[in-house]
Amino acid sequence: MKFKETHPRKVRGESVHMTKEEKMEELTIKGTQLQVTISGDEQEPDMNGRLHDMKGKELESVEATYLVPDDNHFVDAPDVNKLERRIKLWLKTGHPVHLIGPTGCGKTSMAMHTAKELGRPVVWINGDESVTTTDLIGGYSQIEQESLRDKYIHNVFKSSDILKADWIDNPLAIACKYGYTLIYNEFSRTKPSANNVLLSVFEEKILELPTKFGEERYIEVHPEFKAILTSNSIEYAGVHKPQDALLDRLVSIYMDYYSFNTEMKIVQKHTDLPLNDVKKIVSVVSSLREKLPDAQKPGTRACIMIGKGLAASNGSGNADFEQICIDVIANKTCSPTDLLEKQKLVKEAIITLK
Repeated sequence: MKFKETHPRKVRGESVHMTKEEKMEELTIKGTQLQVTISGDEQEPDMNGRLHDMKGKELESVEATYLVPDDNHFVDAPDVNKLERRIKLWLKTGHPVHLIGPTGCGKTSMAMHTAKELGRPVVWINGDESVTTTDLIGGYSQIEQESLRDKYIHNVFKSSDILKADWIDNPLAIACKYGYTLIYNEFSRTKPSANNVLLSVFEEKILELPTKFGEERYIEVHPEFKAILTSNSIEYAGVHKPQDALLDRLVSIYMDYYSFNTEMKIVQKHTDLPLNDVKKIVSVVSSLREKLPDAQKPGTRACIMIGKGLAASNGSGNADFEQICIDVIANKTCSPTDLLEKQKLVKEAIITLK
């Protein structure tokens, strides 16, 4: 009888046995994958046996997904440059920087610009009441179920279910793993319990992933990792006081509104208005800051909004300018009486300019 290497019988459309060549090919591929894994290179063979740098592809994908938008309206001014140098100094020492200041004073723009100047990719977190530790570090996104059948033993069928959980890194884990710059905007709006994970990151340079096991539970923070956090100095609703242990690990830099000339440069760069219109806007807003309580003071953002409104109206007279100013300033009004008071202040500020 002539020996046949494969059994002719078919089961569910597949051969019971694999040919010798098929077995050798599968073992060769598995052996190559094992060798690559042991050597530490994150590579795998393609259909032609070539090796690809999977780490490079992963980094490209991450950077395309998490890069923060560019800030194209940053101005060059003495007080701005001085602040930028202070931030870079502390980041160079390895300490995270905490920018604290009133709403609209330019904290976020400064953080984005400084991070961009460092020359590393930037990832972004926006703090709020609903943010959890998982939102910072990542978690298991889905469970994949697979069925396995033994093909090697004649007439023996073995089936088993394998459950695989896919882990997805979130911004903090990505920044720690690859040495990116982390911008944590509105840091004080997140509950302190969610930020406990930052303690070991800033001090011991270790990120712990609580839901993982073994060696995968810990990520050694990359030497190039930097962090810039921003918070409001005013106790608005929804703002939490960070824990003292975390504040001890931060270098806090207090920001205030920029100088008159710097604000004019910022508004002009955002709106392209004539210099006289820009000066009028900044003068009115500066006057209101002197007379309104801290929580209601308009910031540089208010100047930009007024400028854009004026540009859209084609600068058609003082009546439109007055109404535009009132519309922007009214966003922090608590009652009709309060609104009337602000309308009065705006009128007085405009009259003073004449």
